[in-house]
Amino acid sequence: MAMTFHVDIVSAEEEIYSGLVEMLFAPGEMGELGIMARHAPLLTSLKPGELRLKLENGEEQHIYVSGGMLEVQPHVVTVLSDTAVRAKDIDEAAALEAKERAEAALKDKSAEIDYALAESQLAEAVAQLHLLKKMKNKGHH
Repeated sequence: MAMTFHVDIVSAEEEIYSGLVEMLFAPGEMGELGIMARHAPLLTSLKPGELRLKLENGEEQHIYVSGGMLEVQPHVVTVLSDTAVRAKDIDEAAALEAKERAEAALKDKSAEIDYALAESQLAEAVAQLHLLKKMKNKGHH
């Protein structure tokens, strides 16, 4: 039997997940991270993307995060994110609309916009849509 460790995933609004996992995959700022039991202590920032939890029963959970922080301590891993949403709860229409809005804002050279904000919103929408597409291809709905 594989070793497990405790994971807490918290957004600004609510606790999204709290429980034991065998492995956690996260979109680290410098690349994807794979965390297993007894991982060395770590504190790193996350970029918008997918958290993948491998549970004891072999099941996987997929959670979108808008970025945030990941902290590995000896007995618990904590993910803090402004936005964290289970893949099955992502609103595809809203994500598509946000992507189109951000792309239009970036194309409009005459408008006074915050390019960093528009690029950030575009990255979040693209990450959500990518996760939805991945789930559909795997047959998860």
